[in-house]
Amino acid sequence: MTSLPTPVTFEHLRDGLGTGTPAPRLSWQLPDLTTSQEAYELEIDRAGTVHRTGRIDTDHQLLAPWPTTPLKSRERATVRVRVWTAGHDEPSPWSAPSTVEAGLLTPADWSARPVGAAWEEAPDTDRRPARVRKDFTLTKPVAHARLYITAHGLYEAEINGRRVGDDTLSPGWTVYGQRLRYYTYDVTDHLTDGANTIGAWLGDGWYRGRIGFDGGTRDLYGTDQSLIAQLEITHLDSSTTTIGTDATWQAAPSPILTAGLYEGETYDARLDEAAWSTPHHTDTAWQPVAVHHRDPATLIAPQTSPVRCTQEIRPTRITRTADGRHLLDFGQNLVGRLRITPDGPRGTRITLRHAEVLQDGELATRPLREAVSIDTLVLDGTGPLTWEPRFTLHGFRYAEISGWPGELTGQDVTARVYHTDMRRTGWFECSDDLINRLHENVVWSMRGNFVDLPTDCPQRDERLGWTGDIQVFAPTASFLYDCAGMLDSWLTDVAVEQLPDGTVPWYVPVIPGGPQWTPIQPGAAWGDVATLTPWVLYQRFGDLELLRRHFPMARAWVDLQTRLAGPNRLWDQGQQLGDWLDPAAPPEDPAATRTDRYLVATAYFAHSARHLARAAAELGEADTAHTYHLLADEVAEAFRGRYLLPSGRMTSDSATAYAIALVFDLLGSEEQRTQAGKRLAELVDENDAKIATGFVGTPLICDALTDTGHLDTAYRLLTQTACPSWLYTVTMGATTIWERWDSMRPDGTLNPGGMTSFNHYALGAVADWLHRVVAGIAPAEPGYRSIEFRPRPGAGLTWARASHTTPYGEAAIAWELSAGVLSAAVTVPAGCQGTVELPGRPPIRVGPGRHLLSNESAGDQAA
Repeated sequence: MTSLPTPVTFEHLRDGLGTGTPAPRLSWQLPDLTTSQEAYELEIDRAGTVHRTGRIDTDHQLLAPWPTTPLKSRERATVRVRVWTAGHDEPSPWSAPSTVEAGLLTPADWSARPVGAAWEEAPDTDRRPARVRKDFTLTKPVAHARLYITAHGLYEAEINGRRVGDDTLSPGWTVYGQRLRYYTYDVTDHLTDGANTIGAWLGDGWYRGRIGFDGGTRDLYGTDQSLIAQLEITHLDSSTTTIGTDATWQAAPSPILTAGLYEGETYDARLDEAAWSTPHHTDTAWQPVAVHHRDPATLIAPQTSPVRCTQEIRPTRITRTADGRHLLDFGQNLVGRLRITPDGPRGTRITLRHAEVLQDGELATRPLREAVSIDTLVLDGTGPLTWEPRFTLHGFRYAEISGWPGELTGQDVTARVYHTDMRRTGWFECSDDLINRLHENVVWSMRGNFVDLPTDCPQRDERLGWTGDIQVFAPTASFLYDCAGMLDSWLTDVAVEQLPDGTVPWYVPVIPGGPQWTPIQPGAAWGDVATLTPWVLYQRFGDLELLRRHFPMARAWVDLQTRLAGPNRLWDQGQQLGDWLDPAAPPEDPAATRTDRYLVATAYFAHSARHLARAAAELGEADTAHTYHLLADEVAEAFRGRYLLPSGRMTSDSATAYAIALVFDLLGSEEQRTQAGKRLAELVDENDAKIATGFVGTPLICDALTDTGHLDTAYRLLTQTACPSWLYTVTMGATTIWERWDSMRPDGTLNPGGMTSFNHYALGAVADWLHRVVAGIAPAEPGYRSIEFRPRPGAGLTWARASHTTPYGEAAIAWELSAGVLSAAVTVPAGCQGTVELPGRPPIRVGPGRHLLSNESAGDQAA
């Protein structure tokens, strides 16, 4: 008998509660690596009515269609699966049950209105946040209860003095006018017979807080700070009670005096009442709320997990200064907040400051620009108080605490790490400790910048969803974490913000009315997120519907490029960032690069057209695919005619120019590819294998060298430690990826440019090459249904290993080089196939299971 499959999962969610998809697709895995599925049967139990599909003869186990009528709002279903596998006549046991429950699927389901303080303060100012609450009485026993909740701003809810959920900065940042996310919580255990109280802390967040650089912009989406909450209670007798935000709620000033994502938070414990969210509260300052408006048609369920604390870190070093301040080093640049437990006299004021690096032994705050990142706690004098800010977030390795009463120890303070709570799926390690630290830096930069959306930096007055950054980093991101749901949601916002002519903004969400990068205009590499990132997600997660959803956005972008280029197929106009942050660019002008920015633009035009054609083919649109393949061919020919010289060199004789021509397959013949690869290797050697590429060239150069027979040169680039290089930052003590190759210079001084972040994932896109080439694991078919294992050792590495949790289960490789013989152990998940190609040996096909191989023999052995 076949072992039972894993519990069913729904769409790309980790939890099926509150789904916004009436017919969620279903996935499962087969833990027995020796099997392959031949058929499956699903069982759907809806309040005692059981639907079974019967045997469905297919090996499909990823995102299988919902097999019965769609869920209605609030409807709950329990799902099990069993499978038939090769060599077994009988099905497996049923999987453990999984539960899915629909959220509020139609606007008519919502009765709640936005409510907040009636004493709204002047726009464009620091304003004291409010708390809102509602008392109510339950006269009948509770069967179950759900809280559907969101806000204009940020919220943290409480019922009867207990926090609801463990998420933070909810509901996150979307294009609020069209898409405001709500969350669903099971609050059954929060309620009691008789008197109850529900309440919420409110914060400005992205909705009306200061966002953007150059001073930022406030009140981006509105001036109200409001809660939208609907508590629905089902009693044992099947009757229901609904408590929704309306004019009967009350509001009062919060003990949080100010809170901003950039500014930090100030909390005065003397102004708090511990019982404020219980029926026992005594504060008389509560007043009727103001009621605002929200179109319920704009309320959407989440497509991924919220932001949560995923790790706690104690300081590795505490230094007390002569004037009584405490300087803390956490040993890791991170994104999060401090949780402290002081005990001191009433009115004691404790100040927390944050920075990524030190300068002359003090916090280097200049790179933060106008994000002052200062949290302040005022003690009430009643004893030890454990406190953490609620509505702010900081990027820091170092913190300074002043005003601490007495001696500060490592047990008094913890750094709590926050990011979107994605499931980790990818790991890499090799025999070089510097490379391992580089890879860890990439992981930490992804964590710090995947805070509800993919941001460019987590510490300064910016933190925006720059499209070009995630476009180059998506392959790395999708190996390290299951980010399909998060990026799918963000791409939906990209489509919302796309202009009618097809223009994709530089960053999403756009700052409406803000001065930054306006008017919105098209730009290569950044706008190409519309075509390239959905394709990457399809390749890595196997979700064809995701590709289908974003196809209209992609097509509109390529059609715009076509109009801008005109009949000659050359995109040689408009503002372009080009190979942004080429190390040769001066600090004050990061776009002044060695590579013609229009060369980059035309190359991306061809690349996007090619990927749009591939997407159309996958979607079964053969005529459309043919049209865009022809377009891509025309653009590639125009590219060669303009930017490739008869000598075989590019008009921009730069590493990025050759890398982009090679990886985007824009050269017409094998001879041209050979010449370009040779010249690229020469340029690297002439520069002593130091980096000479920016955001565009850096993710491509190692692949361009590898694919043209210059693997050793690619390894020289990887292992260089002089500035600029990947490992230079490691030797300088970096624990995240820097924005500039020389964000910190060899003498320890900071780059004088206004853009000097120490946590910026784009240049960490090389990790994808580490996974695919150094370790040697890559998808050969969408979703890793077929896997390529092809390690290519170099630079004296004696071993490497990588593992990835594919949609079908774990795929892994571990290789070791000894006495010229490479031995490898590979793992292929159930339902998948692998091809193993070791140096000097032809490819070998392997099925599910664990296999031991060596390039000493073409044989294969199951482990």
